[in-house]
Amino acid sequence: MGLLIPAYASLAAWLWLTLAQGMFWRTDVRLPPRSAPARWPSVAIIVPARDEAEVLPLSLPSLLAQDYPGEAGIVLVDDGSGDGTGALAARLAAEQPGLPLTVVSPGDPPPGWTGKLWAVRHGIAHVRTAHTRAHVNGHAHEPAHEPPHAPGTPEGPGPEFLLLTDADIAHEPDSLRELVAAATSADLDLVSQMARLRVVSAWERLVVPAFVYFFAQLYPFRRINRPGARTSAAAGGCVLLRTEAAVRAGIPDSIRQAVIDDVALARAVRRAGGRIWLGLAERVDSVRPYSGLGDLWRMVSRSAYAQLRHRPVLLAGTVAGLVLVYLVPPAALCAGLAAGRPAVAWAGGTAWLLMAGTYLPMLRYYRRSPLLAPLLPLTALLYLLMTVDSAVQHYRGRGAAWKGRTYARPGDV
Repeated sequence: MGLLIPAYASLAAWLWLTLAQGMFWRTDVRLPPRSAPARWPSVAIIVPARDEAEVLPLSLPSLLAQDYPGEAGIVLVDDGSGDGTGALAARLAAEQPGLPLTVVSPGDPPPGWTGKLWAVRHGIAHVRTAHTRAHVNGHAHEPAHEPPHAPGTPEGPGPEFLLLTDADIAHEPDSLRELVAAATSADLDLVSQMARLRVVSAWERLVVPAFVYFFAQLYPFRRINRPGARTSAAAGGCVLLRTEAAVRAGIPDSIRQAVIDDVALARAVRRAGGRIWLGLAERVDSVRPYSGLGDLWRMVSRSAYAQLRHRPVLLAGTVAGLVLVYLVPPAALCAGLAAGRPAVAWAGGTAWLLMAGTYLPMLRYYRRSPLLAPLLPLTALLYLLMTVDSAVQHYRGRGAAWKGRTYARPGDV
């Protein structure tokens, strides 16, 4: 039988993915219809940052320049940086008038917390603390350096919304206004946009659009956005969260061990009865460069095995699935043509055509050549190897490593 059965199994998988997986391949899921609210709610922008001096000059000015009609301010949480991130942020704010900026430092995370979520916790506690010295009021003032928040300090109601955004994310001036308008118009508790990642280097062009394509395949946006849906996800670079929903869901304490914090955040909000929305961004961009394959490899492998909950059986199933869905079609087409077996070649070629066809919208979104579409099996092979390497690094004690920290799996804490 050779490749006949795998070829037709792959074709069946691609027919199902194309027709029944929430139209994951479409890229038209953008912010829902919205209008300006009668009163603009208060917002605190929280930026966890660790060794981000390289990208901060490209991202922080875009937050300072937000054209928001309501009360808003920025809290940058310097998470133990060794490159002067906090001082640079204060200097940038002093040089550019705009939203007020406060720089705080939480200290090292305690056992059981990831660094980013510990920083987010500190930022939320800061803006909700009744006696906070730098009250978010929408008027420019000198940037302040705050001491670490003491556990147990009384907290006030704080701002009505929290914008959680990464230090490498740049926003157009109307980004916050549009996010809040979408949340208030559709009565959403969480609105998240997947920032458009940088695609400049050759490796970025090959790997990055596929990264978003694979994410959407796992978490179809349309399915996530249905009220009461079981599928939940967010994009951690840009999350507007209603403070009341964060309190109900116990954010971030309830997800403090999560390496893939954005998906965990969305699940916690939905479990607490919140309404969530996820889509692609038009005016929110990542400025982080991934010039070489090594940078992209580390970006994927640091969390790939965590996505599989550190289970060897899920790793084996993922590898087998990637082989069947992405590698069998070109192998079947080539082998079928070489051996004069038209049925094998037809099944493999049709599956490959469906694969490339569903990838084209993502390439258009990233303004990349459609000639990259047939190369998706090669990119999938790279992701397969990254996933396996993630598991290998985990069992060597170096899993989920990022910027000098290595996190144990939750069961080991």
